[in-house]
Amino acid sequence: MSIARWVNTSRVITRANLHWPERPDRLPRALLATLRSGAGPVGALAIGAARYPDAPALVDEDGPLTYRELHRQAGGLAGELRRRGAGPGVAVGVVGRNHRTFVRAVAAASATGADVVLLNTGSAAAELERVVASEGVRLLLHDDEFAAAAAGCDVDALGGRAMAEAAGGDDRSGPPSRTAGRLIVLTSGTTGRAKGAARSHRGALDTAAAVFDRIPLRVRDTQVVAAPLFHAWGVLHLFLGLARSATTVLHRRFDPAATLDAAVVERARVLVVVPVMLKRILALGPETLARADLSSLAVIASSGSALGAPLVTEVLQRFGPVLYNIYGSTEVALATIATPADLRAAPATAGRVALGSRVEILDAAGDPLPPGRTGRVFVGSSLGFGGYTSGEDKERRRGLVASGDLGHFDGDGRLFVEGREDDMIVSGGENVFPGEVEDLLAGHPAVADVAVTGVPDEEFGQALAAFVVLRPGAELTVDGVRDHVRASLARYKVPRRVEFLAELPRNSTGKVLTRRLTEP
Repeated sequence: MSIARWVNTSRVITRANLHWPERPDRLPRALLATLRSGAGPVGALAIGAARYPDAPALVDEDGPLTYRELHRQAGGLAGELRRRGAGPGVAVGVVGRNHRTFVRAVAAASATGADVVLLNTGSAAAELERVVASEGVRLLLHDDEFAAAAAGCDVDALGGRAMAEAAGGDDRSGPPSRTAGRLIVLTSGTTGRAKGAARSHRGALDTAAAVFDRIPLRVRDTQVVAAPLFHAWGVLHLFLGLARSATTVLHRRFDPAATLDAAVVERARVLVVVPVMLKRILALGPETLARADLSSLAVIASSGSALGAPLVTEVLQRFGPVLYNIYGSTEVALATIATPADLRAAPATAGRVALGSRVEILDAAGDPLPPGRTGRVFVGSSLGFGGYTSGEDKERRRGLVASGDLGHFDGDGRLFVEGREDDMIVSGGENVFPGEVEDLLAGHPAVADVAVTGVPDEEFGQALAAFVVLRPGAELTVDGVRDHVRASLARYKVPRRVEFLAELPRNSTGKVLTRRLTEP
């Protein structure tokens, strides 16, 4: 990191009050922990433990776990992983729910200097076996519920109970490795097979500064992290929480009522979600939400997929100016952040360019487009994408990585994402973005959930298909769906196919599995 960037990052951290007045010995201890442990998960845990060793690091179904306990347990498990061959250049896979087992496993693997591969808990056994093989995983750490699937993988495997026993021992094999391994996060795989995107930890401090610059996270926050930890969004907030000695509240599986209760009981200041989780919390109903005392809640941080203007408006009306929307992806990392003020002014915005990031809208020739013109979104940041572990890469132009999205900036510097490049269809010679129609239908009072996508059409080449989930007790016909679109948009944007479903197929991070909707 250059001196200028270090100074800028330090200013952000100071402005964010992340060094609040405290005992004078705590900050030197945190600095020493950073020097000893380096970057990455184990470094974040070491910082938290150095400052507030007796504060609860985690609260899960097994109760609270202090920073001192978690740090010691991660060290004990790291010793066992080293004895099994984990170290620099070795890939260690982790598949687990939101629980201390997952956190210990990631921190321990990180301490050995190994590459840590975060595996999707929604994968079928055959898919898990394929990914473990394709990512070159040599040691697989898993919750006990995945024992059968892990047994089908031709690697050394360590289950939850065995990890807990190892965590109770001492790490006699020395301090954390000075060689920092990579963190490998899988892409969502909504339209095809998931791919591993590898990142070093070199840009972690810059990414943290970008988040702290726009989102008011504080030392010793209590945060409910409902987003899955194997996803980039969830694991980012796990690391940020550890580094600022926060208390992170976890549930193995997302349940909207349990998440709401946890935010109330734990007096949470931060709630970390993906958009579909917000929809399900709001679906609990006005009476349930009105009874919930969320006066301590200052931040609802959402990412992972598009929020949509109707959902933004409903969340702001219900919970007040606490919603922050982050746009990025597994490949391009953090691109833009929308604050409550941005979302009030323009509910459909993805926000303004984050500190340390660069976002450009390029035309087909790769030249920048002015505000108001739609083009391809390219992103660059200090947390650079080094390509997929398979050797494939995303398209790069002007030192930036293609996000795969189309969008534009407005005159105030706010980004608007109009849809995926491969989602845009040409219907009867007209360009159509399914997201525009999807947002419109999502605002209909009878619609609980909706997905719109392109399908082949004999007359127009391609046409829109709308898959609609109704609110309980609501009624809406196919003609009613079409009339609602026709009243606001051009005729060629009216869905030619409308289907009503009990629910939309989604992956573990809430993204709609479009291929499942259109399968014959």
